Amino acid sequence: MNVVIIGPAYPLRGGLATYNERLARAFREAGDEVRLVTFSLQYPDFLFPGQTQFSTEPGPADLDIEVSLNSVNPVSWYRVGNRLRREQPDLVIFRFWLPFMGPALGTVARLIRRNRHTRVVAITDNVIPHEKRPGDRPLTRYFLSACHGFVTMSRSVLADLRRLHFRQPALYRPHPLYDNFGPLKPKPEALAALGLDPAFGYLLFFGFIRAYKGLDILLQAFADARLAQLPLKLIIAGEYYEDAAPYEALIKEHNLESRLVRATDFIPNEQVVDYFCAADIIVQPYKNATQSGVSQIAYHFSRPMLVTDVGGLAELIPNGEVGYVVPPTPQSIADALVDFYEHQREQEFTAGVWAKKKEFSWDVMVKALKEAAC
Repeated sequence: MNVVIIGPAYPLRGGLATYNERLARAFREAGDEVRLVTFSLQYPDFLFPGQTQFSTEPGPADLDIEVSLNSVNPVSWYRVGNRLRREQPDLVIFRFWLPFMGPALGTVARLIRRNRHTRVVAITDNVIPHEKRPGDRPLTRYFLSACHGFVTMSRSVLADLRRLHFRQPALYRPHPLYDNFGPLKPKPEALAALGLDPAFGYLLFFGFIRAYKGLDILLQAFADARLAQLPLKLIIAGEYYEDAAPYEALIKEHNLESRLVRATDFIPNEQVVDYFCAADIIVQPYKNATQSGVSQIAYHFSRPMLVTDVGGLAELIPNGEVGYVVPPTPQSIADALVDFYEHQREQEFTAGVWAKKKEFSWDVMVKALKEAAC
């Protein structure tokens, strides 16, 4: 098939870009012709909460990436949509994660469909956003109504589609492995690369920091007196996408500074392996979620996980086999972490991760996207 993927890709950075580039390689491995269309402007600067939207790493030389779509410039929407309409690719895949993108992506999709040949499918990360704003639903509906089918990576998003009364073909397939961050490293080597003391055990909170990610809950859990008696440190690896002051207040209140490892800048792709392989367990204390790419990085690096029982997180984490699924409360998280260290469960859960991760194939995702287009 001739396939076009529309969504974040290089020179943009972050998990969505990483996913889309890996998906393009999966289509190519399946024998398809594929290219990516990404944003020349993804967000206006005043709407972007991080330091920069752009990668400082070299671009992927093996991929065909076109930088042409401006999220706030309708001229670019019509230019991209009409060109793809004329080119008549067999399949166009949109990555939809935010209502703000509805007008741009929905207009492009409608223009492409006029050729009566191209099938339009969306990977819907969210259809009801984590942080709600006025106008979310009409913007989302404008995009979703332009699609022939959907693939979701959590059952909760699939249920949201049905709740919004969209009846196009929709399939659930779990988020594939993020296997593009390199091979595993021995823990001592990863600790040395980060300059960390091997006398301590390390928990990892990874990814950009926003309210729904629950870092505040984790900081309160980590203040538990039982954990304070153990030789443990919490690595916070990710950029603040909101005011850091409430988190700093918790750190000061519970006297946690000496027990933290701060890496609160964007983590380049080549350093991801060190943070995950240095950690004993990956903690995702989310207050709400659909799915998480962090889990699939942890699976790739065979790390045990603790997730909260919200959204679709628990769908991928068998409780007691690869880690813990707990309520999003400090007490529940602290209890699980105490159990993990007191009963030395790292080896047991790591074996469970090795067995489970075989289920998360990119080939399965490619087949689902083609099936949803029918």
